[in-house]
Amino acid sequence: MVKVLVVDDSAFVRRSLISILEKDKEIQVTGTAADGEEAVAKAAQLDPDVITMDVEMPKMNGLKALERIMAANPTPVLMVSSMTSEGASTTLRAMELGAMDYIPKISSGNLHNTQRLENELCSKIKAIARRKAFLRLKFKNAGGRQATVASCTLPSRTQQTPPAPHIFHAGGSVAFEIVAIGVSTGGPPAVQKVLSELPGNFPVPILIAQHMPASFTGPFADRLNNLCAISVKEAEPIERVRPGTVYICPGGKHLRLENRSGSLMAVVTEEPKDALYKPSANVLMETAGIAAGNKALGVTLTGMGYDGLEGTKVLKQRGGWAIAQNEESCVVYGMPKAVVDAGLADEIVDIKDMSATILSHFQRKA
Repeated sequence: MVKVLVVDDSAFVRRSLISILEKDKEIQVTGTAADGEEAVAKAAQLDPDVITMDVEMPKMNGLKALERIMAANPTPVLMVSSMTSEGASTTLRAMELGAMDYIPKISSGNLHNTQRLENELCSKIKAIARRKAFLRLKFKNAGGRQATVASCTLPSRTQQTPPAPHIFHAGGSVAFEIVAIGVSTGGPPAVQKVLSELPGNFPVPILIAQHMPASFTGPFADRLNNLCAISVKEAEPIERVRPGTVYICPGGKHLRLENRSGSLMAVVTEEPKDALYKPSANVLMETAGIAAGNKALGVTLTGMGYDGLEGTKVLKQRGGWAIAQNEESCVVYGMPKAVVDAGLADEIVDIKDMSATILSHFQRKA
């Protein structure tokens, strides 16, 4: 049984969340809190497996409560977020502080999507509940310091020392021309961890399909661009991809890689409209394999489900190389597990070593 603490200053939202969660026989709501101070106290008193956390609350807001909980009593937290650019920025900051994922804030305006919201909420709660022991162990090993999903506190881009200029060449006989990354639940801190450790003159473009709503991908790209030496942007409808640039697929769309007369192009599209996830890692991986063949490097990071599996099959059939994040460092070991279980992963790598592993395929030229 997964024990949940529901934190929100709105009585309507608390009742709505409890109503949804109580329908699942594997979930039990063991308490509620109406502000951040009460949330910190209830977290210590009830020791829940998961906390759903609102942001704007009286006495103490959700971010401060999250910091206090992660410092004293690390617990998987699911942020309840408004689907606005302001809500996106706050949610991304919460994930840096240790929150594992987020769900849309329930309102009278989105009750028509009740079934989808119910399935998403319950699935995510049960998935991140499995990481409670991991968080506690990480907290213990850190000597009682604040536990977070990934250590990603970085200076701003303008404060960073530019990497020394150097020339890359591909190791072995294959020169990779593109890196494609598919990621979902727990993805923002993982992506930030990887990109922050890549140099600004990384020799090829990077395309990313991150499961996110449309209001989140722009702020996500802007935040990464400010934190990383490599350039990061939200992908435009169609553009030629450039080395040293990361292209984030806009939420609600798909990102394709196309080879047009020898030039690699990023193409944002609505198709396939019936895809379960938008953006879809399957679309990105498949088109990367078709467009770049054995010059495509595919990376599957943390995520629930198995999006990316079919696309990685195509990438491998075309001679590409596949890297999967390991179970120990994933928030949810779903997408990488599907790739690993299918025997498609050429390398299985901890998130702390992911950027170094990617870089190892591009050696400095003597």
